[in-house]
Amino acid sequence: MDRTSIQKIFTGIFLIACIIFGVNKLTTDDSGILNFETGTGSSSRMTYGRFLEYLEMGWVNQVDLYDNSRNAIVQASSPELGSRPQSIRVEIPIGASQLIQKLKDYNIDFDAHPTQKQTLLMMVASNLIIPFIFIGGLIFLFGKSDNLPQNSGSSPMSPLNAGKSPARFDPRPDTGINFSDIAGIDEAKAEFEEIVSFLKEPDRYTRVGAKIPKGVLLVGPPGTGKTLLAKAIANEANVPFFSVAGSEFVEMFIGIGAARIRDLFTKAAENAPCIVFIDEIDAVGRERGSGIGGGNDEREQTLNQLLTEMDGFKENKGVIVVGATNRVDILDGALLRPGRFDRRITVGLPDRSGRIGILKVHAKNKPLAENVSLDQLANRTPGFSGADLANLLNEAAILATRYKKEIISNNEVNEAADRVIGGIAGTSMEDTKNKRLIAYHEIGHAIAGSVIPDHDEVEKITLIPRGGAKGLTWFTPDEENQTLISRSQLLARITVTLAGRVTEQLVFGDTEVTTGASNDLQRVTTIARQMVTRYGMSVIGPIALENDDSPVDYDNKLANRIDTEVCKIINHCENVAKKIILDNRVVIDLAVEKLLDVETLDGEEFRNIIESYTVLPRKIN
Repeated sequence: MDRTSIQKIFTGIFLIACIIFGVNKLTTDDSGILNFETGTGSSSRMTYGRFLEYLEMGWVNQVDLYDNSRNAIVQASSPELGSRPQSIRVEIPIGASQLIQKLKDYNIDFDAHPTQKQTLLMMVASNLIIPFIFIGGLIFLFGKSDNLPQNSGSSPMSPLNAGKSPARFDPRPDTGINFSDIAGIDEAKAEFEEIVSFLKEPDRYTRVGAKIPKGVLLVGPPGTGKTLLAKAIANEANVPFFSVAGSEFVEMFIGIGAARIRDLFTKAAENAPCIVFIDEIDAVGRERGSGIGGGNDEREQTLNQLLTEMDGFKENKGVIVVGATNRVDILDGALLRPGRFDRRITVGLPDRSGRIGILKVHAKNKPLAENVSLDQLANRTPGFSGADLANLLNEAAILATRYKKEIISNNEVNEAADRVIGGIAGTSMEDTKNKRLIAYHEIGHAIAGSVIPDHDEVEKITLIPRGGAKGLTWFTPDEENQTLISRSQLLARITVTLAGRVTEQLVFGDTEVTTGASNDLQRVTTIARQMVTRYGMSVIGPIALENDDSPVDYDNKLANRIDTEVCKIINHCENVAKKIILDNRVVIDLAVEKLLDVETLDGEEFRNIIESYTVLPRKIN
């Protein structure tokens, strides 16, 4: 008989026992009053003193005594009760021995009901068997998670399994991900390929005195492929694989997390060589001393146990711990030292060639039309992670299905890119004054971006609302200019961002300037302030007055100087933008008419419009 059958039988016995116990308690109530009340309706209560007053007033008609005259049900009718017979419950105090005589004196009809006696079987069942079955059933039900497959992890709801590791275990994992399925992070992939070589051919390394790394920490923004690398190494190494999230160790009960860490490494040592993957390790590896409970905090106790297991007195040979986080700055220093995490691999955002490789991987199972250029799509998506690119192609496939197409064309790919970058497209505006104002605003951005040599090229201009924007102008960033940005490039960004509002002001007048440029103003203020307080690009000098965590303390005089310098930078860029718009007013009008006609202009069409006119390049100092 298997465990499931035994469980069903045990559960049935448990339910039957509970029913018998419940019926027994129902029919053997100490006073027997429950059965009486059920038959006559619910009764109200009365104090013993009030009952004696009713007796003297002649309002009592009948009395039934229960529980050796400790309780009574009184049939009474009085003007207070509407002269209708009522059943009233009275608790008779100890020592009221004259009650029977009083009832006789007032000629009241009364009767005494004996207490029902339990049978020997019921007494044994109530006092021994039923509690035993009840406790045993609870233990059995709480221990059900032991019947789960080993690779599914233990149930965190089971008290008996509270200290057991929640890690999923695969003796021979088959994740379906190989190193050939990973692109765009070649350096990180090469590091992992070396670890797989360690596990498969350890003799090659031990001959020259090399030791297998104890830990590998994957660091990078979300969506860059950290978990994907873990799945690949699990599949390629062909060794037992444990996977768990850092948050699964942290519990409200002291000692549970540390016990789970011990259990995890005990199992790992039994299956060595093996890999332990801890995703989002910052949940358990945060720097000590920052918690409310200090050194006695449960999370810190869990971290202490992890540090001991990774490199303590007891050595776990052949156990490689792979951690993943995007918050390496908050991890405890002891966790990051060599001997615990020997290698730190940065998994960054892919460059252009990396994005092309990622797009090719995700395009394998998608029927793309011949006019779809993955190279062009990669040019358009700087800053995209691998997850973002996978989502983009998936959105294009969904759009093709929506349009009832068998092949994904360039239109679906471009629409998907616009959707991911700018948001869901809204309804086009009618040809009104507001639409014309938005057209001038967007063309102002585009003209300024075309005139200034240090700015990126125009990619697309559209009047179709997306997200919270009524119109958009996209530029194609030059990746070589994204890591180290010069002062002239920052000034160019401020000027181009202000050019939309400046165009509104020059074409429609000061009174017609709208709130549509509020986001532009926030962006230019942020850039200008960073130039003054972080990058040392002002007359104040090369001083860092702010950082990412908190501003540096400075007095009101210096604060006023900072504000003055920020205003100078913004006002200078605004004057440059005005000069550009005034010099190119004719081509702006032509481009606006074209944009109002087609609603969307790509970069090539825009450049064809302005190439016949003099658009003077302008360097910003």
